[in-house]
Amino acid sequence: MVKIVLIDDDPISTFVTEKLISKNIRFPYQIFKYDNAVNALKEMDNIQPNYLFLDLNMPEMTGWDFLEEFEPIESSPEVYILSSSVDERDINKARNYSLVKKYLSKPLIKKYIKTIFN
Repeated sequence: MVKIVLIDDDPISTFVTEKLISKNIRFPYQIFKYDNAVNALKEMDNIQPNYLFLDLNMPEMTGWDFLEEFEPIESSPEVYILSSSVDERDINKARNYSLVKKYLSKPLIKKYIKTIFN
């Protein structure tokens, strides 16, 4: 069972991402959704996700803050940053995190999801 975590405070973005995943994944999966990074961080050790989709701009704890504190125990998930920001500084900053596989702009499109899960 593949475990996928979505961390985004925008319910529409979460809905779109979940629908794209469900229509383009070909193996059994489970999705865990969080509208804030604080709660997600508390449960990462129990979930041990294979994939993690992370929004950057959230109140209380940003995606950057999450990445600074997130230390996977057994396996490292593929982390995909989802952001409406196309700021080159954010894109370059994402490259400094070994867990971050790719920086994706919102709204997420089918092509990205197909590439990730195929």
